[in-house]
Amino acid sequence: MKIWKMCMLFYTGGATYLTIELLFRGRSYGSMFLAGGLCFLLIGQMNHVSPRLPLILRGIAGSLIVTMVEFGAGLLVNREYAVWDYRDQPGNLMGQICPLFTAFWIPLSLLAIFLYGLLETHMETKLSPA
Repeated sequence: MKIWKMCMLFYTGGATYLTIELLFRGRSYGSMFLAGGLCFLLIGQMNHVSPRLPLILRGIAGSLIVTMVEFGAGLLVNREYAVWDYRDQPGNLMGQICPLFTAFWIPLSLLAIFLYGLLETHMETKLSPA
């Protein structure tokens, strides 16, 4: 049951991220589904690992998680800058990450924390034995 729940949460994160990219950029890539799913799982686990951490600090931590996943994914799949290109942004690192988008990930991480908790609670309610 736990693996099924994690798969569903991963899928939700990946699909949500693809949708956001399609709405704002008009295109996306399959690798972003994987990155979005991984970020969603990692950010959601903060509800368990550090539930007493103030929400804004969890949002900042989530932003750093997304930035690190984005950097790793960029080194693997964005070598030609076909997926994204931050080379023209101030403070960028190898064109893969930049402070502007790290800041943008804070509100997105806060939404992910909320959505993850909501979905996890819903799944536990629906899947728990009566």
